[in-house]
Amino acid sequence: MTLYTRIAVLALIGGVLTSACSSSDAAGPNLPSCGAHGTQLTLAVGAYSSIDPASDSGCVTFAANTAPDTAEYLVLPWSAGGAFASAPFSLQSAAPLASVAMSRTPGPTPARSRRATPVAFDHFLRELARNRRYARTDRSAPVVASAVPPPSAAAGPPTVGSLRTFRVCADTNCSTLNNVGAVARKVGTHIAIYIDTLAPSPGISGSELDSLQTVFDTRLYALDTVTFGHVSDIDSNSVVIVLMSNQVNKLVTAAKCNSDGYIAGFFFPGDLAPGFSTTYNNGEVFYSVVADSTGSLSCHHTNAEINSVMPVTFTHEFQHMINFVEHVLVRGGNSEDGWLDEGLSKYAEEIAGRSFGDNAHFSQYAFGDAYDSYHYLLATGDTPLLIPADQGTLPMVGASWLFTRYIVDQFGDSLPGKLVQTSLIGTGNVAAHTGQPFDQTVSRWALANWVSDLPGFTAPSELRYSSWHFRTTFASLHGQDTTDFAIPYPLVPTLSAGSAVNISGTLQSGSGEYVRAVQRAGGAAFTLHFSANGTAAVSPAVIPRLVVLRIR
Repeated sequence: MTLYTRIAVLALIGGVLTSACSSSDAAGPNLPSCGAHGTQLTLAVGAYSSIDPASDSGCVTFAANTAPDTAEYLVLPWSAGGAFASAPFSLQSAAPLASVAMSRTPGPTPARSRRATPVAFDHFLRELARNRRYARTDRSAPVVASAVPPPSAAAGPPTVGSLRTFRVCADTNCSTLNNVGAVARKVGTHIAIYIDTLAPSPGISGSELDSLQTVFDTRLYALDTVTFGHVSDIDSNSVVIVLMSNQVNKLVTAAKCNSDGYIAGFFFPGDLAPGFSTTYNNGEVFYSVVADSTGSLSCHHTNAEINSVMPVTFTHEFQHMINFVEHVLVRGGNSEDGWLDEGLSKYAEEIAGRSFGDNAHFSQYAFGDAYDSYHYLLATGDTPLLIPADQGTLPMVGASWLFTRYIVDQFGDSLPGKLVQTSLIGTGNVAAHTGQPFDQTVSRWALANWVSDLPGFTAPSELRYSSWHFRTTFASLHGQDTTDFAIPYPLVPTLSAGSAVNISGTLQSGSGEYVRAVQRAGGAAFTLHFSANGTAAVSPAVIPRLVVLRIR
């Protein structure tokens, strides 16, 4: 997938939170469905709880506020997992008072994504690795798996100037492959760059290829393999091939490119899949667009754009390759769930940017992470963390990266390697390598998204990002670009008196909604009911939780 093409600077400046509370706070009798099974909740400031609604009929009573100041709670109706499921929910007070409810300040509508096409294609490839429905080159029936082919007898790296024919996806379904002739232009220790023999002129210059070769070979290859694991060498040529091909440009028409973005590069799992690889290229290949300044193949791609985008795309796709190798080839298991695989690849972009030690490179590599996560936080209630098999959007990718970033901050820089070098996948993989239940981890992550750097509040250490101060980062981006970053901080919880809470919607797997419930000084106890529709229980398929943190 490609980087969002217009780079803003990820500077850190101060952020400010403004808050409000209702002018009245009324208590009412418990809902009839609550009975005597409700949870009685008393929290000190900074304390929190995650409550399974199956344990208390979804009813939680907040203690009376005896303090001389207003109490405030962050309340999250949340999904703690589930098999890519969704379910309706309702969160209501015992006596909701519409007259004092304060709705969330309307946030901006995310701009039409210039990366919708590459996100969808990247997600398609992850699902292809999972379901192994690789196709023949002649549009006939799926290939029948056979024994793993032996390594090529012609071992060793290619020589500069040597020619080779590759099979490259002819469309975004990879239902057919086109033969592409290419010449080896640069061969290093770990990377060999091939250029399509029909690439438009003048193309990438020799010095620009040297620069790409250097960053691929000496920085990104080393960084990804140290962080995530080893790559295979099933063709015994000792290098990963970077194939810059016209066919990648032509996967997207010029019109589609201009409206929804283009596919800058990809890793195709069929090239390595046991029993299938000889149908494809039987080796480690990263595919990318070629420079095309006149737009003869699709939309135009200048040399400067190629030099900026290709390293980011390579480090992202190389993680996918390593992840596939470690899960499937080394351990004979299934490939990683798409949501976690994607989160790790977005993390690869970020750490690559950090490795240079300057703001320009950090912005180049990590801007896409910031952009995607901003748009997740704009619409957490509409966006699952656990990406469904038939979907894939920028906000979903943003959720994947935010969650991955959070768990690395909490459990250490060695965690990504543990998540990749295993046969475990998905939520079970996270639980095994963090040592805590996934529902606990995802609930704490949800809280961290609001309170990690909340002004005037000291969040518990387990509710913080240590590597980012998102309020300052997003405020900086807002100051530079009010179109794509329309407000200083995208997450704006609904605000109301606790006795007036009344929201409903759909819980998406691994995600949910944010509510700030306030209780006046001396205010009476109030009860919230978390249900599917006011009566029935929320579906257990989404592992519902009511997550509550007292802020003040």
